[in-house]
Amino acid sequence: MPEESLRELLARLHQQLGATGQTVDGEARQLLNTVMRDIERALGPAGGLGEESGAAATQTPRLESLAVRFEAGHPALAEALRELIDALVKAGI
Repeated sequence: MPEESLRELLARLHQQLGATGQTVDGEARQLLNTVMRDIERALGPAGGLGEESGAAATQTPRLESLAVRFEAGHPALAEALRELIDALVKAGI
């Protein structure tokens, strides 16, 4: 999957997280923000997956856990997480 698509998915996930307002508990929000920062850092500012892509790879199980957690209360957020997981797996991250 092209890196730009990963960036688009991250942007959509940020948007979905913002749309949930305060209904996402603090712990889940913090975990999600940490995971997203790790992935963004792995993508790097210059484009291309850098050496930190391993950090992003370790986040996939966390993302899946968060998606399950959000499934009932925040289905759009859960869907965005699952799409990001699929994109990361397809990119070999």
